[in-house]
Amino acid sequence: MSPLENSKVTRMIILGPSANISQSELVRKLHMMELPLTIKSTCYGAAVSGEEDVVKKAIDGVRELDPYNIFSKDRGFPPGDPRRCRAKRGGAREGFHQLEKEFELLDAVSNALEHPQKVSLKKAKKVSPEEFKEIAEEN
Repeated sequence: MSPLENSKVTRMIILGPSANISQSELVRKLHMMELPLTIKSTCYGAAVSGEEDVVKKAIDGVRELDPYNIFSKDRGFPPGDPRRCRAKRGGAREGFHQLEKEFELLDAVSNALEHPQKVSLKKAKKVSPEEFKEIAEEN
């Protein structure tokens, strides 16, 4: 692997279930940015690969379209990598089933981002030495 490849990152851009844009609109927007990226259309949105700062700029740009319904996460391999490419391996890509489960939660995450609420956590009370001794003696 060349030193240049080491500085590249690949991220998945995932559209939430309530996204206001389609996968094709997402990919079109990425291409219209004319950034030096490898862009792959996927069933969940897109995979983008390139220099880390350029990938971040692309993600920030597309999030402007629908800030509460466009998500991103790392992907360990660039698009088309034969070690993970479904076309070469057959079957679902490793991690796809995890992504399916995460996708089911995205509407709740979107709602929380769009309508944040103050949350306060009660501090756990300390157990006195006497209470601890009683609990220990019960078992």
